[in-house]
Amino acid sequence: MMKPTIGAIQRTDIAPGVALTLRALAVVLAVCTGGILLMLLENNPFAVYGAMLHGSLGTHIALTETIKMAIPLMVTSLGVALAFRMRFWNIGAEGQICIGAIAATYFALHHAEWPPWLLFPVMIIASFLVAGLWGAIPALFKARFGTNETLFTLMMNYVAVYIIQFLREGPWRDPSAMGFPIIKLFAKSARLEKVLGMHWGWILALALLVLVYLYMRRGKHGYEIGVVGENENTARYAGMNVRWIIVRTALFSAGICGLAGMLKVAGADHTLADSVAGGVGFTAIAVAWLSQLNPWAILPVSFLFAMLQKGSGYVESIFGISNAAAAVLQGVLLFFVLGCEFFVRFRLTLHMEEVSLHA
Repeated sequence: MMKPTIGAIQRTDIAPGVALTLRALAVVLAVCTGGILLMLLENNPFAVYGAMLHGSLGTHIALTETIKMAIPLMVTSLGVALAFRMRFWNIGAEGQICIGAIAATYFALHHAEWPPWLLFPVMIIASFLVAGLWGAIPALFKARFGTNETLFTLMMNYVAVYIIQFLREGPWRDPSAMGFPIIKLFAKSARLEKVLGMHWGWILALALLVLVYLYMRRGKHGYEIGVVGENENTARYAGMNVRWIIVRTALFSAGICGLAGMLKVAGADHTLADSVAGGVGFTAIAVAWLSQLNPWAILPVSFLFAMLQKGSGYVESIFGISNAAAAVLQGVLLFFVLGCEFFVRFRLTLHMEEVSLHA
């Protein structure tokens, strides 16, 4: 008998207009599905969506907070995209943010008397190097022993958080704090100053965007990353040192994620807590994929994600929508937007397959 079978064929010649239409349709479906969810919760979807826009862009304070959320997300997404281009599945950005924050906090706490022109470059370099070396550990094991970097980097996230908890409850605990152990606030000399109403981390983020783009798309290293990601055997045949390329790229990827940790503690939080990453490392994975690992696309996508996060928090307080419902709303929107990428890259096919009735 004949049995219908559904398959998928990778698209190689999809027109830009078709891809844009599919993505626009995904956004419309996401908004409509979210609206149905809001109506089931007895809320006016137009009022809620309007409040989300107002809560993220409607005032100067709201816009500032949205940009403040977008900066570490954008930086982390750039780091993740660098590793993913090589098919090195770096799921450890969350921990790398923590390690970079730890390195920056050390100098903020113990060398606050240094002049800013010395302190901040040292904090930047330290956060990049320490987080980079942290991220190079799973890369070394993958290059030497062929271990699974997905599980390795994921497990290292928990280690990084526990290191912060140890520092908070032990060596770096603020002796003047009563009750719950915390790390004291940074001195003003260790806080990023504002430029155009926002801490100057946005300048560093934009500079990183340009540097990562040039590195990935215009340099020899970027070419090597692409070749290794496509086929390691081809890279070896071409005379490339595959092991070194894997370690080097993982180090750069983790180092950039570590810079996001420095920007968080010095620019936004002004202290170190075990919630410093706040899920940014995992959200950056979605941002990188949705941007198709394109550094320039990461900029607007990061801002849109920050708008969604800030707007959801505002709606939660105004309409009394529970935190779980707000998270579900974000999940619905992301499901459609990310899911449409499958139809952008693949075309569904239906064919009949003959199946024998006898074993």
